[in-house]
Amino acid sequence: MRAKLIRMTLAPELIAISMSLLLFATLGAALVIVALSTRRPRDIPLLVAGALVVLSLVVVVVLPVNVPLFAAVGIALLGVAVATVGGSPVTRRVLEAATHGRVAEGDNGGIMLRPAAVPGLVPDDAPAREVLRGGTTIGYLERLGVALAIVVGFPEAIAVVVAIKGVGRFSELAAAEARERFIIGTLASLLWACVAAGVVRLAVW
Repeated sequence: MRAKLIRMTLAPELIAISMSLLLFATLGAALVIVALSTRRPRDIPLLVAGALVVLSLVVVVVLPVNVPLFAAVGIALLGVAVATVGGSPVTRRVLEAATHGRVAEGDNGGIMLRPAAVPGLVPDDAPAREVLRGGTTIGYLERLGVALAIVVGFPEAIAVVVAIKGVGRFSELAAAEARERFIIGTLASLLWACVAAGVVRLAVW
């Protein structure tokens, strides 16, 4: 009888420890993959990283067991790192697929656009200029803010992040290419950050 009670007591703890180790492994592997894919995003590595994040999400949904405190901190850091870093190569690859490589990227995280020709004002051979500058840095900050908002249980802050980004970019969205990139990039970035941060939220709380 005593042995049975010990087994019943240890069972939840073993499940929590096992889930913690699994989350460490999956999120850690996903972080390594996305970090290595930052310079040259490729489909297969990013699909593997995405599958690992989704697997982590399925695990915490199917086994709603709170992980130990010592593991919660590590999982939270890993999850936020995956959400922040991983969104960059994922978003870039989504944008490349959506635009079919028609829009050239600039040196400062934006895109190169040639202004529309206006007789007497803008010549046909006017040089291209970079719009949506700083997109890479803004993306990192955006995903960090979104991930932290979800982890601490204040998802309303996501609306603030999106509003700030939209107001700041409003004057640059006149061109169709800029609007397309802004919308697709923002949605891809937010989706990745929300899923990765959701893993942490469900596991820790």
